Amino acid sequence: MTETNELRIAVIGAGPAGVYSSDIFLRQLKKLGEELGLGTAARIDLFEKLPVPFGLVRYGVAPDHPSIKFIASALEKTLDNPDIHLYCDVEFGKDVTLDELLERYDAVLFATGAVEDKPLGLPGADLDGVYGAAKFVEWYDGYPTGAREWPLEAEEVAVIGGGNVAMDVARELMRNADDLRERTDIPDNVYEGIKENKARVLHLFIRRGVAQAKFSVQELREMEKLPGVQLIINEDDFDLDEDTIEEAGKDKLTRQMVEELFTIREMAEDMEDDGDVDYEGNTADRKYYVHFNSAPVEVLGEDGKVVGIRVEKTETSADGKMSRTGEFEEYPVQAVYHAIGYKPATAPGIAYDERHAHLANANGDGRITVAAKAGSDGADAAVEVRERLYATGWAKRGPVGLIGSTKSDALLIVTNMLEDLSKAAEGGRVAADRDPESIDRLLESRGVKPIDFAGWKKIDAFERAEGAKEGREHKKVIDPEQMRALAHA
Repeated sequence: MTETNELRIAVIGAGPAGVYSSDIFLRQLKKLGEELGLGTAARIDLFEKLPVPFGLVRYGVAPDHPSIKFIASALEKTLDNPDIHLYCDVEFGKDVTLDELLERYDAVLFATGAVEDKPLGLPGADLDGVYGAAKFVEWYDGYPTGAREWPLEAEEVAVIGGGNVAMDVARELMRNADDLRERTDIPDNVYEGIKENKARVLHLFIRRGVAQAKFSVQELREMEKLPGVQLIINEDDFDLDEDTIEEAGKDKLTRQMVEELFTIREMAEDMEDDGDVDYEGNTADRKYYVHFNSAPVEVLGEDGKVVGIRVEKTETSADGKMSRTGEFEEYPVQAVYHAIGYKPATAPGIAYDERHAHLANANGDGRITVAAKAGSDGADAAVEVRERLYATGWAKRGPVGLIGSTKSDALLIVTNMLEDLSKAAEGGRVAADRDPESIDRLLESRGVKPIDFAGWKKIDAFERAEGAKEGREHKKVIDPEQMRALAHA
C-alpha cells in the first residue's frame, strides 16, 4: 500500500461547477496552503455518473450556442492536470457510497447539477403533448440515457417560461434542420427529427413584463437570426412607464436586455411591413409570437390530448410584482413545453431542502447540514453542519445563475473548505485510507470500469473525426455503450 501526504478531495459531478471548484481548490491551496498549515499538495478525484464530462455545457445548453465551444475547451484544459483524476461512468450512491468516500478522502464536494423539471402545476399538465424542457433538451443534446426520438407532429406549439432555457427550446422548435446541422454537433437522430418538425406557429408566454424577463442578450441575438422565421410581438407590451424604465436602468444586464428587446420590436415591425419576412427579408414560413405579461392558467385538452392553452393577461409593476387582470385568451396549440425551472438532483445520504430545491447547506455557505432549515418563513435556524461535506453550483443554491455564478460559488466553497481543513487535526488529513489506488481497487472489485481523461480524449477524437467527414468540427456520439467501447479501446 502506498500512502501519500497530499490532501485528498472527492468531487461529485464533472460539470462546470465540479471542474471549476477542482481548479480553484488547487490554485488557492498553492497560494494559501503553507499559511494555513495545509501544505500545497492535493489530489482531486472527480466522479461523474455519465461516460463523459462537462455536464450542463455538453447536455444542458442548446447546440447552437457558439460560446459553449470555448467553455468546453477551457474545462478540458483544467482536466488536463496531473492533480485532477477523472472518474466518468461512476455513479455516486450506486458504484461508491458516501462512507466509502469519507474513508478515503479528507472532504467530499457535491457539484451534482440538475436534470429534472419543476412540475408545471396547471390543470391539463398531464395531457398528451405537454413536455418538460429538460427531457426535450436531453433529446436535442444527445444525452446518453435520453430519448432517441421526439414527437414533433404539432403545427402550433406553446413554450412557457421567461428565461434562457425557454428561449433555447423555442429556438430549436423554430430551427431549420440543415442550418442547425451545418453549425453544430447535433447527432443524426436529432437532425432527422428536426427535419420532420411540423411546427409552423410558436407562442412564447412570459408571465411578467419586458423589463422583468430573464433572457441574456446573447439569447436574444440568436433569436433574431432564425432563417424562415417571422418574429411577432404585441406593441402594447413595450409601453413601459417611467418607474419601470428607471428601475431597469439600475442594473446593467437588465438595461442591455431591455434595449435588445426594443431592437427585436423594431425588427418585428419591419418583418411585418416588408410582407411577413424573416430577418434576411426572405418569405417566412414560420411565425414566432412573443407574449409578455401572459400567464398560462390551463392546458386545454380533448380525448386526452392538447388542443389549446388558456392564458391570463397580467400587469407587472416597476418592482417586478405581478398582478392578475381577469382577462383571458385561448390559443390553439397541439403541444406545450414548459421551461419554468429545474430541480437540482438529490444525493443518497444527503439531506435535501425541498423548499429551495437544493442540497441542505448552512446559510448558503456550501457546508452540508443534517437537515434543511426549519421554519416556512426561511428564517435562519441552527442546523448542525456535517463535517467534511460540501455543495457548490446548483446543488448548493438551486437552479439559478449562469457560469459566472458557478465560479463565484466555487471560490466561496473552496475558501470554506480550506478554512475547515486548516482547523482539523493533522493539517486536514483526516481520511483513514490514504492510498491513492484504494479507490481504483474498490471500483475494480465491483466490476466498475471508470473512463478517465485519456478515455474521454479518445471519445472526443472520434467525434471530431466523424464531424470532419461532413465538414463539421464535431459530431456527438450518443450511445453510452459506444462511448465505453471507444474509451476502453
